[in-house]
Amino acid sequence: MENSSENKFVITKKAGIYGIIGNVFLLLIKGLVGFLTKSQAMIADSINSAGDIFASLMTFIGNKIASAPRDEDHNLGHGKAEYIFSMFISISMIVVSVKLLFDSISTLILGSNLQFSWFLIIVSVATILTKLCLYFYTKNAYKKCKNILLEANMKDHKNDMIITTFTLISVILSLFGIYFFDSVVGIGISIWICFTGVKIFVESYNVLMDISVDDKTKKGILDITHSFKEIKNVDDIISTPVGDKYLVFITIYLDGNMSTFESHTLADNLEKAVTKLDKIYKTVVHVEPV
Repeated sequence: MENSSENKFVITKKAGIYGIIGNVFLLLIKGLVGFLTKSQAMIADSINSAGDIFASLMTFIGNKIASAPRDEDHNLGHGKAEYIFSMFISISMIVVSVKLLFDSISTLILGSNLQFSWFLIIVSVATILTKLCLYFYTKNAYKKCKNILLEANMKDHKNDMIITTFTLISVILSLFGIYFFDSVVGIGISIWICFTGVKIFVESYNVLMDISVDDKTKKGILDITHSFKEIKNVDDIISTPVGDKYLVFITIYLDGNMSTFESHTLADNLEKAVTKLDKIYKTVVHVEPV
């Protein structure tokens, strides 16, 4: 368990560092070209990259805090830091999206001053390729450790590829004198960022508010519990999130004539069996006599 957690934090740390480096590079080139050419879509894209830097930074900090071992003040570790910082990421995405939406609508109404430049196309292609590499790297890392911070960054990289693809389309259309699409893309980008931010916020909020384990995992727990023939009945299963896993409390009913040693041995075996499930961090079994 300890080695698995250590590997998880190392993997997440690397993904956060690579994300910061990649997004700083993209912010500089997109911001420079966007303001020089007055492309609302590219400016929106550059602000999105600034948000990505913040997201990667939150991933790095949140991961560092979450990697701290449990102590006397935090008996179950610091895993929920992942969700606190993923909530910070989501709030920053929502705030940025509202600002972008306002600016893009204003440009659409007042008219665009976009000046076509081949640098816009070069930067768009460079952004798509950079984000493609970051997406596959983060996706592979997420498959290994199922960290919500990695999931948030993975979705962000994928969104950025789609966003910049539309930015590229708007730039190509401006070559033929079609300028309004640049503002339309800016509006679309802001809505997309807001939607993703709200989705991450809800997921983080649910965990911080101690949402119960999902029905599929609960069924797995019940199936394991019912496989012990000595168990007469099972009380409600109570669970609380600990990082990306769950602490589970189970109350079982056994024959009152069973010895204390036998009942505790059975409880220990049940705890070990349930804790083997992917989403379970620790299992506590309470025994009641029938």
